[in-house]
Amino acid sequence: MQDIFDKIRNNRGPLGKYAKETHGYFTFPKLEGEIDRKMTFRGKEVLVWSVNNYLGLANHPEVRATDAEAAAEWGMAYPMGARMMSGQTSLHEKLESDLADFMEKEDAFLLNYGYQGCQSAIEALVDRNDVIVYDSESHACMIDGVRLHQGKRFVFKHNDMDSFRKQLEHAQKFTRNTGGGILVVTEGVFGMAGDQGKLREIAALKEAFKFRLFVDDAHGFGTIGRDGRGAGSAQGVQDQIDVYFGTFAKAMATIGAFVAGDEQVIEFLRYNMRSQTFAKSLPMPIVAGAIKRLEMMRNEPQHKENLWKIANALQSGLREAGFDLGLTNSVVTPVFLKGTLGEATNITMDLRENFNIFCSIVVYPVVPKDVIMLRLIPTAVHTLEDVAYTIETFKKMAVKLKAGEYHANEIVDWR
Repeated sequence: MQDIFDKIRNNRGPLGKYAKETHGYFTFPKLEGEIDRKMTFRGKEVLVWSVNNYLGLANHPEVRATDAEAAAEWGMAYPMGARMMSGQTSLHEKLESDLADFMEKEDAFLLNYGYQGCQSAIEALVDRNDVIVYDSESHACMIDGVRLHQGKRFVFKHNDMDSFRKQLEHAQKFTRNTGGGILVVTEGVFGMAGDQGKLREIAALKEAFKFRLFVDDAHGFGTIGRDGRGAGSAQGVQDQIDVYFGTFAKAMATIGAFVAGDEQVIEFLRYNMRSQTFAKSLPMPIVAGAIKRLEMMRNEPQHKENLWKIANALQSGLREAGFDLGLTNSVVTPVFLKGTLGEATNITMDLRENFNIFCSIVVYPVVPKDVIMLRLIPTAVHTLEDVAYTIETFKKMAVKLKAGEYHANEIVDWR
């Protein structure tokens, strides 16, 4: 019999095995100071392209004032207990009503966290007789929700409608024997590569295959669609999304999430999502702050307009400079390069130490072994000067990469 700790010592996982070399710089870095376009990294100011403060609300004076006033009035304890038992308030109900109205759905249910809430919602919607059909590049929280499912599941190639139809056919055949149904799970905007899920094409198959559609739109909520209503709105199929999931952690720059849909479905989730039934209710300052942020999303379109001004300038400028941005059709801006893991660390250090640019580095196993992805997140508080400087810096970086100046076979030790 093996000691499970021995197993852990011998296998730290694909990323954890590099913890000694990467911790504190490439992984678990500390960005300090006010959340803004420029922050402090290891004692010096850097231009930050890695914080999901899409609409720039994190330090907006009205938002900060609302958060502070709510904290002063209620503190962080109230309400105590789970929503079902003793944690219900009128503000929680108001936020849910506002979200349902904004998303053009009958009802909405407020969730404590995005990751936890998404996986729990998926698990609650199906039983062992049902089948889940899901996109291969779905976020980890969705994959974990699928894993909790005790029935059959089929995965289709990312945004591949031929593969999707084939898996639906398998699912349909399976449910004929079980008497169950089909839940399709995909994203509105895929957070790594920035491409939108093909919601219109997926919805077109609903009648033929009689499935229900669950969409995680963490990166679409607040950034695309009419007034930020997300990918379903942008693609004209909001009414075809049966359960819409959105998080507050991106565009709204706070904690929490929600699901929205038909009243009976949301009522079912309200009483059957284990992650919410057995969890303490969201504190009042977070709820009051979310109400304020949603109000600003709805009534102040300049935040979304500023975001897209920066995103369009950044993406068009990088493409004109010859960079591969993949298939992004959202504000998420991936830059794909060819290179080794060692080269990736050298590029990152060069950008941070010599050019004062902080962006996220994505390597295997998230992308193939010979691919480096630099992921840039534009926000409404970035400037066109930031964009111009970044594009010029990336041009210099590309020249150095081609010349072999970043060559390294192993991860560079930054310490």
